Amino acid sequence: MLSPPFHPMKLLRPLSSVLCLLSSVLCLSAQAPKDTTVAPPPEAPKPAVEVINPTLPTIWVASDSTAANGGPNATGWGVPLPSYFDLAKINVVNRARGGRSSRTFISEGLWDKLLEGVKAGDFVLIQFGHNDASVINEDTAVPRERWRSRGVIRSLGEETQEIENIITKQPETVHTYGWYMRKMINDVKAKGATPIVLSLTVRNEWPDGKVERNNGPWRQFSKQLAETAGIAFIDLTRLIADEYQKLGAAKVKAFFPKDHTHTDPEGADLNAALVIAGLKGIRKGPFGDYLSPKGAAVEADKIGWLNLPEPADPKLPSIVLIGDSTVRNGRGDGAGGQWGWGDSLGTWFDPAKVNIVNRAIGGLSSRTFLTQGHWDRALTLIKPGDFVLMQFGHNDGIALNDTTRARGTIKGIGEETEEIDNLLTKQHEVVHTYGWYLRKYIRDAKAAGATPIVCSLVPRKTWKDGKMSRQTDTYAGWAKEVAAQEGVGFIDLNDLVATRYESLGAEQVEPLFADPHTHTSKAGADLNAAILVEALKKLPGAPLDPFLSSVR
Repeated sequence: MLSPPFHPMKLLRPLSSVLCLLSSVLCLSAQAPKDTTVAPPPEAPKPAVEVINPTLPTIWVASDSTAANGGPNATGWGVPLPSYFDLAKINVVNRARGGRSSRTFISEGLWDKLLEGVKAGDFVLIQFGHNDASVINEDTAVPRERWRSRGVIRSLGEETQEIENIITKQPETVHTYGWYMRKMINDVKAKGATPIVLSLTVRNEWPDGKVERNNGPWRQFSKQLAETAGIAFIDLTRLIADEYQKLGAAKVKAFFPKDHTHTDPEGADLNAALVIAGLKGIRKGPFGDYLSPKGAAVEADKIGWLNLPEPADPKLPSIVLIGDSTVRNGRGDGAGGQWGWGDSLGTWFDPAKVNIVNRAIGGLSSRTFLTQGHWDRALTLIKPGDFVLMQFGHNDGIALNDTTRARGTIKGIGEETEEIDNLLTKQHEVVHTYGWYLRKYIRDAKAAGATPIVCSLVPRKTWKDGKMSRQTDTYAGWAKEVAAQEGVGFIDLNDLVATRYESLGAEQVEPLFADPHTHTSKAGADLNAAILVEALKKLPGAPLDPFLSSVR
């Protein structure tokens, strides 16, 4: 039996009906009013289920999105932090929440929820500031989806502001940044736990080719709060900024796929490692016992305890000091009654016109200030129009190579070198002359657009036949020669201070020192700073005169 013949039109008829129906739907769609509803933001990834062993101490993280889990394009340092610890010995619980300030972390109940779990022996890492700069209460003219109302009063005081919160529709008393942070610090202490304050993470901002180191007052605020409360402070801003500067803008840019604030997993892991470096740098801190092999491999922050300053106002010119303990002793806080002249220099200058940045470090020579990386860190703070005052020599006469300090330099100002396998650092090193190191500092400062000024070393309290011993034939003389060769200003502190001591006499000089012969008391530091300022006024062109305080 034959099949009926195929007719193409039979297939086209149903297809035509489908097309007509589709056309009608499209027409109706085009006529329908446009949906202007703003889609809700995607939910943040849900954190992993917390497993908290109540028999172990716990590290808690209270912070914002720079520590929280916001996905691969916004991964905070709190996400990889547990990998640096042995979780069989300590719990790590990240309660950071994106978008929160110190105020809203408390007002939304997030702080109370965290505090419920805190027990004696725990540690709480507290870091806020990125969102504290927001407005205190949004204006109704701002689109609703952008309402935040999370800002704080920018102060460490007790000021308050009464508002009707546009979001909660409730009256609220808004406090200062200091008030909210103090509340968290005191709440942790009341639990018998240990609060640790961290400064902010660093944004991917590079003004003038140098990474941003201050995003508002929060870094300085957090530091002051920790000092006042007598608790540990980790200057995470400094640690990250120093690392970013070494890596360079191109490499750092890859850490920020979303914006200039939030990091990818690699950037978050770097920041977490630097948090660990800060924790390990806390003197007599307990964290070494809790680390995983990954955490144990992180080098401790060896200079955090020094409390080294940075320019208070980066827009102003700076006078940057480099040298040894006779310029800045220890933390610069007068421990043991010992002060360097750099600690007293600031009283002679107007802080509204110039920053005094005392980066001198005790125990170092012109060589080890360079080899330990302190000069490179100081250079990141130096910009065109700045001044660099340098004074070395007290520690340069020590052995070139030993197992304790290995800080000596070759005597003189020539180009001689000596190659050593450093017994202290276990590294091969080429050691230069005292003059070579001074020339490097001078030339690097000039290359940065700054004005270098060389000072000879202040004298020790060593009397001979009623006269102070001077180093005219060694370090004081060599400093003068190098300054002349390089065409820079020179202040002969060695002779100027010795001459003043001689005019005072041994009895009056005695209280100017806090130890047998090297480190000055506050009165001695004040005197040396005054002598230095008088000499600075006599330099050709008196370049620092415009910055002197009119009060003195």
